[in-house]
Amino acid sequence: MIIKTFAYPRAALIGNPSDGYFGKTMAFTFSNFQADITLYPSVELEVLPSRRDKTRFSDPAELMSEIKAFGYYGGIRIIKATLKRFFDYCKEQRIECLKANFTIRYHTSIPPHLGLAGSSAIITACMRALMNYYSVSISPAELANIVLSIEREELGIGGGLQDRVAQSYQSLVFMDFDREHMEKHGYGRYEVLKDFKLPPLYIAYRNDLAEGSEITHNNLRYRWEQGDPEVHAAMAEWAGLTEEFRGAIETGDERAASECINRNFDLRKEICNISSANEHMVLLARSTGASAKFTGSGGAIIGTYRDNSMFARLSAALAAENIKVIQPEVCNG
Repeated sequence: MIIKTFAYPRAALIGNPSDGYFGKTMAFTFSNFQADITLYPSVELEVLPSRRDKTRFSDPAELMSEIKAFGYYGGIRIIKATLKRFFDYCKEQRIECLKANFTIRYHTSIPPHLGLAGSSAIITACMRALMNYYSVSISPAELANIVLSIEREELGIGGGLQDRVAQSYQSLVFMDFDREHMEKHGYGRYEVLKDFKLPPLYIAYRNDLAEGSEITHNNLRYRWEQGDPEVHAAMAEWAGLTEEFRGAIETGDERAASECINRNFDLRKEICNISSANEHMVLLARSTGASAKFTGSGGAIIGTYRDNSMFARLSAALAAENIKVIQPEVCNG
């Protein structure tokens, strides 16, 4: 028996980063890239390394290149953390897991550290493989909570539920993280939007602008907990922008949707430090008439464009500065 599972990257469409602060967001997964897991029975429990876990290099230049691309930690720590949390969960829920060993390996084509939720995609795919292997059923809402706990508690990675919810439902999702509902149920109000027509979207990214999301989230968390009025006001506005954006796409008002996306980034700039290179990528995209905001915490942007002519101008302008542009293949459940 060979089990193969996968998860896709997430694009935060509107409202981020209010998901960790009782706000509202919309996000979707897209299938242009993916993280996949292969799991099969074996005599010993073995976690196999992938490219990000290399320990042998042809020369110092290759070593430096790998560190620049993937940092000092590969994906094995992510797999180990997921295995630990899964078995902890089974123990907590009094689920009898078969004492059957396995070999597990991962592969991912998701560009790292660009705000596309690559780490949580690996975790989600790994959880799906373990659920399959041990015949354990976990609802999408609960799965999202577990994935977030793995990142926060096991790996020390900051962030909110948005990424994990979109990847658990594998669709476009409207998320309301109302405080009262969250505290009562442990998760937000999630609505899968299968019949919504999104405006034309693009995603653009630069690998050399990669930055761990924990840098942004840890600072915002501290300011939020200290009662910073500017941060609290921003979170409320991001939640409002999500409602505005949903109304705009319901009525087909692409101009209003574009304005919401632009405001989402402008508000972020007001309360967060943004590198000049990241801001330049946003402004460059906007110079062609497209809207632009971060998909996460920097390195990649998402926005709307009006027509094929605008997309051609956008692609040319960004490609001239070594910025890759794709049209996301939005998942629909």
